[in-house]
Amino acid sequence: MIITNTETIPGKEVVEILGIARGSTVRARNVGRDIFASLKNLIGGEISEYTKLQAQSREQALQRMQQDAERMGADAVVNVRIATSMIMQGVAEILVYGTAVKLR
Repeated sequence: MIITNTETIPGKEVVEILGIARGSTVRARNVGRDIFASLKNLIGGEISEYTKLQAQSREQALQRMQQDAERMGADAVVNVRIATSMIMQGVAEILVYGTAVKLR
């Protein structure tokens, strides 16, 4: 399946729009990571534990969007966007969405 943040796919023609495909995940920080992050905050630098958590969350949301598009019978998802929102302190939602389409 082709997944892109552009409206078109070179060499392909969109012949049908199937609707919005979406995938999301809600993740919370954990105590072990928070303790290490607090220490890292004192000396500065990247907090790699949170970077990894965010990367895993984005990948899971992307996979769920692709599964949603597959259920619709899509060949591709175009105009893909990723949004993050805080639900409560220490808890964030990653939402990935785009337009599921059929191609020729």
